[in-house]
Amino acid sequence: MLFTIVCTDKPGAFETRSATRESHLAYLQTYVDRIQFAGPLFNHDGRACGSLLIVDVEDRAAAEGFAASDPYAKVDLFESVVIRPTRAVFRDGALAE
Repeated sequence: MLFTIVCTDKPGAFETRSATRESHLAYLQTYVDRIQFAGPLFNHDGRACGSLLIVDVEDRAAAEGFAASDPYAKVDLFESVVIRPTRAVFRDGALAE
């Protein structure tokens, strides 16, 4: 099942994000077969200020566990984390339904 995970960084946490980025990327590599999309969100100044992930996992508990185990979460980077089930309607430029 697909889940969208939207994480918003705490204000002023860019240095924490930068310092933790390599361990975050290494963590994502362990789920490469489950990640449909992953990337940073940017503020109006072009600085990363959050994360957007779409993961294919068994259920909501697995999505919550994935999000909680991310090194970014472990260093308390996020002000908020929203996890919602989703489905693809378009994928790779074509209707997916």
